[in-house]
Formats: sequence, structure tokens, C-alpha cells
Amino acid sequence: MNYIYEKNRIYVQDEFGTMVAEVTFPKIDEQTVNINHTYVDARLRGMGIANKLLEEAVKEIENQNLTCIATCSYAIHWFEKHPEKKNRLK
Repeated sequence: MNYIYEKNRIYVQDEFGTMVAEVTFPKIDEQTVNINHTYVDARLRGMGIANKLLEEAVKEIENQNLTCIATCSYAIHWFEKHPEKKNRLK
């Protein structure tokens, strides 16, 4: 799996260059992003890819000293399972 990092998006490409998973977190103001979308192709579900994407997104958010809101249902669930990261939530 090849993880690609963009300003407000992290995604995974398969060996053919097709996007097969992603998390998006656009800025909603100068200090806040919205984790608003997580997607994993059906063939790859259950392999921990969404979890890894959220871990990486939160690292990026921390590195940029930003806070976030989570409107994506998976992200909301992820923060419930990772209370140590709730300090990033606005």
C-alpha cells in the first residue's frame, strides 16, 4: 500500500495507482479542520486501513498544531476508541 499525503487529505493507492482508501480533513477556519470523510474500498475492509488513515490524519493535525471536529461517522467512532487523542477535538 502506498500512502499519499496531501494538504487536507491522505489516501492509499493500489499497485495500479487507483485510489482505494482515503480520509479528508478540510480546514473550516484558521485553526480547525473537519474530518469529514473516510473511505475504504470493499475489498480492503477489515484490514485496519481506516484506523491507520485516522492515526495519520491526527498526526498531521497535531504536527500543524490544529484542532478538529469530526463529522464523519467513522472518525467519531475512532475518537471514542482513542480518548487519548480527544485533546485535538474542538
